[in-house]
Formats: sequence, C-alpha cells, structure tokens
Amino acid sequence: MNDIQIISDSAGKTFEIGKRIGELLEGGKVVCLTGPLGSGKTTLVKGIAIGAGADKPERVNSPTFVIVNEYQGRFNIFHIDAYRINKISEFEALGFEEFIGPESVVLVEWADKVAGALEGLDCIYIDMQHSGQTSREMRIAGLKNASRI
Repeated sequence: MNDIQIISDSAGKTFEIGKRIGELLEGGKVVCLTGPLGSGKTTLVKGIAIGAGADKPERVNSPTFVIVNEYQGRFNIFHIDAYRINKISEFEALGFEEFIGPESVVLVEWADKVAGALEGLDCIYIDMQHSGQTSREMRIAGLKNASRI
C-alpha cells in the first residue's frame, strides 16, 4: 500500500481527487476521514461517491444531522458523519458493522471520534489539513494504487 501526500489548491481539485479515490476503491473498505471543520472532508466524500458511481450525485451531502446517508453506485456507499457522536456505543448502535461487506464501502467523517470502533478493520485513512485559505494538504494511507490519483 502506498502512503501519499497531496496538496489541493481548490474545492474543485479536492472534488476531483475524491473522484479518483472513488474510482480506485474496492468493496469492503472503510474510508476514515479526519481534519478540522472546513478542511474539505465533505467535498472529498462527494468526489469519492461520484467516482464510485453514485447514481444520484445531487443527493451526496453531509449527514451531520441524520448521521448516515446511503448512495448506490458500483457498490452500496454508506456515508457516516460522526461529528455529533459522543460515545463509541452511539456509533455502534447505528449498526455500523452491518454496513461493511464486499458489496459496500463506508465513508466516515470525523473518524477520530470513533477510532476505537474502527480498529482492526480494512481502513483507508485520509487526514485533511488547511495549508492556506483555499489549499488543503491530504495524507492518504492504505489506498491500493494511490500513486494513480
């Protein structure tokens, strides 16, 4: 597995990077996204979902208040926003483990809040940090063929 670092200089580029990641994804993966508010996690997820073939791209948005959104693509895409989750037990109560399978991928924003529930899973880690007003630094670990982004 390759670990890479990418700089994005715009929301559009972040979306395109996400799209490439989505094209490279395989079923059974959990994508763990971390980074501060406004770092582009949801924009990246939108790109990932489109790259993974989401059939209704206009439905891809942050599930901050509903916690989980599901999209259909090459596989089932479960998008979880853990921002409002305060305990691992709340995360587990979502039925998170049932989302994981060879015909699905799970995208978890604010994964650091639920790290204990993610241990031992087949995860791709993406950390996003501000590196300027419109630029973001992404560190991606565990993505097969990451050099093709």
